[in-house]
Amino acid sequence: MQDLAVGESVGKILSAALADPKKIVGAVCHGQASFLSAGDSTGWAFKGRRLTAFSNTEETQTGLAANAPWLLEDQLRAAGASFEAGAPWSSHVVVDGNLVTGQNPASAEAAMKAILDLLAAR
Repeated sequence: MQDLAVGESVGKILSAALADPKKIVGAVCHGQASFLSAGDSTGWAFKGRRLTAFSNTEETQTGLAANAPWLLEDQLRAAGASFEAGAPWSSHVVVDGNLVTGQNPASAEAAMKAILDLLAAR
């Protein structure tokens, strides 16, 4: 997860895709860590966007929070995302324009359905 947050190449790809309304950006669970690398001198590409990811509560309940250098929910909020957490371990998906995010592995199927729905609407 920490590597995704500083991947310059991934950040450039995500910034370009998010800025293009014809493209869909999607991630589930900890994949949203890659969003943290999407920015330049003009700012963070995901600032103000509604999204979800693995929550602080879920990290704590797994027992991994104490060993993590940072928590994803905290980093996304600090960067400027409008973070929306659902109930721990439940399926929770947030769609904001061409951005689709799922909170945890239980959200994968619903996130994919949301992506397919966006594609079908085109």
